[in-house]
Formats: sequence, C-alpha cells, structure tokens
Amino acid sequence: MPRRMINSSYNPKSSAINNDSSGRSINGKSSSRPQQINSVSGVGPSTRRLPRQRVSTSTVSAKLLDRRAKNSRSNLMTVLFLYILRLGIMGVGVSAITGTILTVFAPTSLLATYFNSTQLTASEESVQFEEKIPTATINNTTTIPPGKELTHLKTKLEKVASQEKYAKVKPQGWFIDLDNGNYVNFNGDTSLSAASTIKIPVLVAFFEELDAGRIYLDEMLTMDKEIITGGSGSMQYQEPGTKFSALETATKMIVISDNTATDMLVRRLGGKEVLNKRFKEWGLTSTEINNHLPDLEGTNTTSPKDLVQLLARVERGDLLTVRSRDRMLGIMQKTRTQTLLPQGLEQGAIISHKTGDIGTILGDAGIIDIPTGKRYIGAVFAERSYNDVMGRMIIQDFSRTVYQHLKWYKPNQNVKP
Repeated sequence: MPRRMINSSYNPKSSAINNDSSGRSINGKSSSRPQQINSVSGVGPSTRRLPRQRVSTSTVSAKLLDRRAKNSRSNLMTVLFLYILRLGIMGVGVSAITGTILTVFAPTSLLATYFNSTQLTASEESVQFEEKIPTATINNTTTIPPGKELTHLKTKLEKVASQEKYAKVKPQGWFIDLDNGNYVNFNGDTSLSAASTIKIPVLVAFFEELDAGRIYLDEMLTMDKEIITGGSGSMQYQEPGTKFSALETATKMIVISDNTATDMLVRRLGGKEVLNKRFKEWGLTSTEINNHLPDLEGTNTTSPKDLVQLLARVERGDLLTVRSRDRMLGIMQKTRTQTLLPQGLEQGAIISHKTGDIGTILGDAGIIDIPTGKRYIGAVFAERSYNDVMGRMIIQDFSRTVYQHLKWYKPNQNVKP
C-alpha cells in the first residue's frame, strides 16, 4: 500500500483558495474542517475580528459580592428552616416522652394521695384531742318559725281527755305543724319518765358522732357480760362476746327497743354524763339519763316538748346531715310497736316514731306525713295504773284528733299553679 505523504508546509490560506463559498473543495471533497477553523478563529471572507471588551476589576468584585450575598441569604434561610424543623421535631419528642411519664407516674393520684394523707393526719389529731373539744351545735332552739297555739285543736283534746273512761289517766302531749309553726301544748312541758323514748336522743347522738367521723356504721361493738341487760330485745340471749356492727346495734335499739343495744351505744358514746351534757347543748331541759335500761323505776326523764323540739331540729337539718337524717328516719319507720300513734292515722300516712312503756308510763313520739303533703310532729304520754289499757286508748284518740284536724289544711289559695 503506497504511503500517504504529509505536506509539512501546509498553509491554511492557500488551502482556502481551493474551496468555494459553500465550503466544498474543487475536486468534490469536503472541506468542513477549514470552515470550522475559520469560524472559530473568526478568519474568513465573511467574518471579521471583533475588538476585545475590557472588564474592570471593580465590576467583577461587585458581581462576586452580590453573588455571595445572595448565597449567604439563601444559606441563612436554609439554616433557620432547619433549626425550626429540628425544634419542632424535638418538641414532638419531648411531648411524647412527657405524656408517657405522666401516664406511668400519674401525678394527680400522687397529689391526691398526699392531700388525703394530710387530711387523715389532721383527722387523727382531732380524734386524739376530741375529749378537749366541746360538741359544736348550730343553735339551741328549733328553727321552726314562731307560730300560734291552735286553741280550737286544744279544745278538742281537752274534750277527749274529759271523758269518763279516761278519768284515771293523765295525758300529756305536744304537737307542732311544721309548715307554719303552730302548736298545741297539752301539759307537754312537764317532765316525766321517758321509758324507751329516751332512745330517740341516744339515736340522734349516735348519728351526730357518725357525721363527725368519731364512729362508723361498720364499727364492731362487743356485747360483753357486764353490758347485757333484761327487758325488751333479743341481743341479751346471744353469747357474751358476740360482736354487732354499730348500725345493727342502733337499729335494734329502735326497731325492737333492745335495751342491751341501748346500753352498748350509751357506753360507746361516752356514758350518760357526756350524753346529758349534749342534751343540754341541744336545748333539752327535761331530758336526762340517770340509770341503765330497762329503768323500771322511771329515773330517766324527758318531756313531750323536748322530744318534739329535738325531732323538729333533726327534720330541719340543724343537728344531722341529710344522709344521716334520712337513715335515722328510715330506722324509726320500722318500729314494730304500732299500737299507739299509728292507730290514729289513716291509710297512706307515714310515721317515723319510737314508743316507750314501763307499765305506769306509756308514750310515743314521731314525725307524721299526711298524704296531702302536710307534716307535723307529735309526742303523747299517758300516766296510768300499771298496764291500764285506757292509757293506750287515749294516745290513739289524741293522735286521731290531731290528724283529722290538720289533714284539712289548705295551701295558700293565692298561689297559682
């Protein structure tokens, strides 16, 4: 193969002469490379060399500064955005961790436990010094608005008592209308033997101690041999050492008039001296415990007025909380002896009461609700020959007379429904 000779004296200018204006060589071969060279170098028949523009150093520096300023501003915005994003992520993480901690450790229950323990400590301290703190009372008189004596009703009761069949019976009574404070006093402020009606103030004292937190319904009381007594009630037939809850003891004291239960509560409440002091603070002038039950000698005393005023204060919420009052009245509604005041009431009436009987003294006191909405309180006693049936009958007649008189009570006619 013949070697190709390279002309070392190649001259671009002479080569350009052999090309036509379209860039093709005369002999038909392409001559694009010289055209490209001419285009790049700006040399050729159709181009001319442009003068070079001189750029000052200050202009270049200003452009560089502007570019750097723009870059720095964009970088600053990027950094701020990243910090805000990181803070947001960190906040979400802290919130999640805090929620987990609060869920696990439950600070609310911890605080509640702390405050409860503080209150418990204060309660324990008050119990330690309870003997030095006198029993607080709201008022020494009933809150019933002052009324007038119902003279017409008193005349009716005098007519009942004047009957020949009651010639050997001495009745005493006190009734009060809770709607207006009007009352009837039939020798009702005279002191007499209380019999088992003394259990009413003992029951009130029990619930007052319950409200003060110094005794509990489920507290167990021991019936030891020294406290067992005779008379009414079934607890005396249990084995010595038998335990009864405080609520059961109080219930038996009223419902079946259990004497052993009464003496157990009197002892638990501090004894007769403590209770007598409390009775005086309540404003009771004739009520006093002087002997253990059954007290057949009649040394424990009260009066119809004392019992009515005490029940009125309980009914109005002066001495007990609403819960204790309702529980107390619920117990008194279960009294099994229904031969006295209940016999004078009509069907539908409700009575919460307690009876008493030591043979020569018979009595009953309670709160009566008439179906019409009227509520009144009454206490009637009868001094009689031992177990004379006329004593029971006059109490029934007194109850019937008062009920029939008060049931026709009309509400204010000016009140429009």
